[in-house]
Amino acid sequence: MKSSAAARRYAKALFQLAKQDQQTTQIRDQLDTLSTVFELSPKLTETLLTPLYPANERRQVLRRVSQAEGFSGLMTNFCAYLIDRRRLVDFSGIHGEYTRLVDEDSGVVTADVISAVALDDSRQARLRRALSERTGFDVRLEVAVDPSLIGGVVAQVGGLVFDGSIRTQLDQLLVTLTKES
Repeated sequence: MKSSAAARRYAKALFQLAKQDQQTTQIRDQLDTLSTVFELSPKLTETLLTPLYPANERRQVLRRVSQAEGFSGLMTNFCAYLIDRRRLVDFSGIHGEYTRLVDEDSGVVTADVISAVALDDSRQARLRRALSERTGFDVRLEVAVDPSLIGGVVAQVGGLVFDGSIRTQLDQLLVTLTKES
C-alpha cells in the first residue's frame, strides 16, 4: 500500500521515538498486533475510526485494547495521539512505512516481484541472492504472479526496476525491428 505524506511523517516520528528508547522492533510487533486486531474486529475498527464517537471514548477503548495486548506506553500514547489528530485512519500507511523504516535501519529492503509463474523456494532463494548482490541489502521478496509476462520476472527494489520478463524482451524486439524497416 502506498502511504500518504502524513502517514510517512507520523511513522518517521514514531520510529525516531522508538529508536531513542531502543524499542523499534517491539513497536513494529505491536503495530503488527494492532493491525491484526483491526482485521479481526471490524466493529472495533469502526468505533476507533469514526469521529461520531467522542475522542475521549475512543481513547478509552484504545487503552483497553492496549492493556489487553500488553502494548508499551509509547505505542498507547502514539495511538491516542493519532485519535486526537484524527489520523488513526492513516494507520495502515503508518504501519507500512514504519515497518519499512525498521527494515531499512537494519539493512533489509523489500523487493516487489512479479513472476509469470509461481516461484519455488530454490528460485526465490536465487532471486533473493542476486538482488542482494545488486543492491547491497538483505532482500525480502513479495512475490505476485502475472501470466501476461509470458516468462521471467520483474523486480522492483525501491526506485530500481529489474525487468527480465519475456513480454518486455518481445516488446523491445518489436521496437528494434520496426525501427530498422
